[in-house]
Amino acid sequence: MIHVNVLMRLMIALCIMFATGSLYAMTPVSIEQQTQTINAAFPTATRISDKSPIAKGKPEIRTIYQGEKSIGYAFETTDVVDIAAYSGKPVKLLVAIDTQGEIKVARVLEHHEPILLVGIPEQRLFDFTDQFLGLKVTDHVVVGESDTESALSIDSLSGATVTVMVVNEVVMRSVKKIARLLGIRGMSDSARPLPATIKEDVFNKATWQQLTGDGSIRHLELSYGDVDQAFEGTKAEWKGKGKGEEKRKHKLFSSIYYAPLNIPTIGRNILGDEQYNWLLTELKQGDQAIAVIGKGDYSFKGNGYVRGGIFDRLQVQQADKAIIFRDTDYYRLSDIYIEGYIEGIDDFDEMAIFIIRGKFQFDIGEPWKLEFLVRRQLGALDSIFTRFFGDYQTPEKYISRPVQPVIAEVEDEPLWVSVWRNKVFQIIVLSISLILLFTVIVMQDVLDKHPRFLRIFRKAFLVYTVVFIGWYTLGQLSIVNVFTFIYAATGEFKWDTFLLDPIMFILWSFVAATMLLWGRGIFCGWLCPFGALQELINETARKLKVKQFELPFAIHERLWAVKYLILLALFAISLESIGQAERYAEVEPFKTVIMLKFQREWGYVLYAGILLFISAFTHKAYCRYICPLGAALTIPSKFRLFNWLKRRKECGTQCQICAVECEIQAIHPTGEINANECHWCLDCQVTYHDEHKCPPLIQKYKKRHKMDRKLDAIPVVHVKT
Repeated sequence: MIHVNVLMRLMIALCIMFATGSLYAMTPVSIEQQTQTINAAFPTATRISDKSPIAKGKPEIRTIYQGEKSIGYAFETTDVVDIAAYSGKPVKLLVAIDTQGEIKVARVLEHHEPILLVGIPEQRLFDFTDQFLGLKVTDHVVVGESDTESALSIDSLSGATVTVMVVNEVVMRSVKKIARLLGIRGMSDSARPLPATIKEDVFNKATWQQLTGDGSIRHLELSYGDVDQAFEGTKAEWKGKGKGEEKRKHKLFSSIYYAPLNIPTIGRNILGDEQYNWLLTELKQGDQAIAVIGKGDYSFKGNGYVRGGIFDRLQVQQADKAIIFRDTDYYRLSDIYIEGYIEGIDDFDEMAIFIIRGKFQFDIGEPWKLEFLVRRQLGALDSIFTRFFGDYQTPEKYISRPVQPVIAEVEDEPLWVSVWRNKVFQIIVLSISLILLFTVIVMQDVLDKHPRFLRIFRKAFLVYTVVFIGWYTLGQLSIVNVFTFIYAATGEFKWDTFLLDPIMFILWSFVAATMLLWGRGIFCGWLCPFGALQELINETARKLKVKQFELPFAIHERLWAVKYLILLALFAISLESIGQAERYAEVEPFKTVIMLKFQREWGYVLYAGILLFISAFTHKAYCRYICPLGAALTIPSKFRLFNWLKRRKECGTQCQICAVECEIQAIHPTGEINANECHWCLDCQVTYHDEHKCPPLIQKYKKRHKMDRKLDAIPVVHVKT
């Protein structure tokens, strides 16, 4: 009865803790508070209009005025985009941008995310949204580390990755859409021309003077005086004085000529036919090559590419794109003038070909700049740099501009697609492990005869479940997921809601399939990180000779009902409020132990710690008597198609070995396995096939060997023919 009293006290304490915790909810943000936020971001504002649509059928916005001049626009994201978050409901934000496309406000107005309702402090979400301030509508923003140089990275929020990815998508998609509708910073809905194409059939023999004279080859020249002037007012300002100073000012610092090589008249004249044809074979679809030729005291190549593979003194800019060159984008250019392809060229110190890769979508018909960075060292580690720019506009005679337009706004890629792309490693590892587990279950009749292998495999898989599925991928299923599905199924069902978390989607898909085939035991016994952690703790305790306590079966059987009562209570609460049900679902310690790794309020940590402590003395006590998720999974398990757990007629009548050995106590004294409580550990099936442990098999074994001995005793008679 000690266990009953302990469980009852735990339940009472838990109800008190959750009752007080359930009073928490996000404080609604009033219109007055929204206005104050906007005024703080636009201190010169004199008036903020009421919400009104940009045009008929378009989103509603509030215009911010300074006198009669518009200086910004504010809107609620739910009026612009419809993206469901982890809870199945959208996160609503107040966003404001100025007329230049800079984000000035990003404030959360409403959310229903369970991990933030009771779990991660809400302030951390507010801190996350503050990272959008100062970003531009033209920026490409990603959460976490970016694998592309053109993207801006913002910090994630551990334990709520899906939520913050949705917030990022909501903010950036909404500001881009509003900016397009308002025509901010070239983001209008009007048609723009397709990228220009090079006239491949146009070629004219030209000299160096002709190519530099018509702008085909451009020139950037700097003297020491030009560089000194750029550093004036900085710590790196030139302080030199003396007789030779005037001469130094006019001395050549760097002289750079640059030109695109894809254009036949430019490329063939510089490289010659043979080298030009070679270059074309090196270029992929969409690549553009530029020649950079220079002389002077300051190298445009530098030595950064030797150390880190990046040319840190030279890059190309076009519109909002900054194109950095790596060592893989560089080809050596040599002896172009010695061969006589260009007449009148001076000697140069260094020559190079740089490739602008197709991923940058470089438009040869649009203006671009060559950016030249000059750095001055202040000490061993500190330095200051300045930039110089050389403009380039491709002469119209070399290109053609398609007349057919394309709309700037294209259909955005669904968020779940990018989420899955960013989690390829986790998805592959999880999928392989599930296939392996499925194979073991299907081949259980064969593997049950190899108990040592099965025992090692199970322990290894439980460790994998805790560490990889649980703590690494945060793939802990919860009763909250069931409520989310109920909410989505009773409302406007969207697959996107469930696809946002690939790990959870794959796990739930696997659990649904295995429930239909064999029941809930596959998940509870193999794939639940908290259940696996309990089992590993109990296994360790048994090896340390910790005394185990088991309830009499009559009491144990009645305590099964507790988890079903908890499930019914949570379901009843969910009918009134899904949000309240999600808060009371903290009866599950999963969020504390797995999702937040014990990093939360002491009450939740104490509760989870007590459950794990009990598991050292009683095998998976929480799973047996409290878990509402296990109870919920039992209901559809009633429709399972197969029952592969074998029993004999002697089980329960002549033999109680399996019932005694079943650590989860899912075998009745009469011998039947209760599929509603079984965790599919396969221990009973190992015993079922063990000729030295299962009494019916032992008897058959003895009879067979007794018969063999009798046969061996029969003398062999040799008959002569």
